[in-house]
Amino acid sequence: MAIDGPLKWHIRRAAEADTPALALLAQATFLEAYAGLVPVADMLAHGAAHNSAAAFCKYLAEGASIWLAEAEGTRAPLGFALLCQSDLPGAEPGDIELRRIYVLERCQGSGLAAALMDCVIGAAQGNRRLVLGVNADNSRAQAFYLKQGFEPAGIRSFTVGAMVFDDYIYARPLTAKQAAQA
Repeated sequence: MAIDGPLKWHIRRAAEADTPALALLAQATFLEAYAGLVPVADMLAHGAAHNSAAAFCKYLAEGASIWLAEAEGTRAPLGFALLCQSDLPGAEPGDIELRRIYVLERCQGSGLAAALMDCVIGAAQGNRRLVLGVNADNSRAQAFYLKQGFEPAGIRSFTVGAMVFDDYIYARPLTAKQAAQA
């Protein structure tokens, strides 16, 4: 059955009970992004280590904030954003990291990612900068981050199995003075 028109959704703070839905969504969006690039065994191992319900429980236990976007009616997960302390290369005191902001491909361009970003930026206020890493080959996401006031701030490499990928690091000032200069 085809869906006519855009999905209606709402966003809320995620809790430990939401970690299975977050894991499902994280693995689905990772598959959308890396299918054809990464062997399935490496994708499964990466998912078990970084996109599992246990991994999301750990993020929450360590103080991360997660927002979950759900389809109205079914509560099916459509997107999420995860805000936590930064471990990015070049992170400075007062930086906080948008570790993930993922939406299903069918929801891209719907305003959902911008709504999730609004939640993150609101919660990140009081920090100096909001930083993130984005795959160097993901020009659509890079354009979104530039539109949201981020600027290039560095580069790092990350591995999935034996594959090495480059991430561009982006930063956005959060204080009123810095934001006015951006």
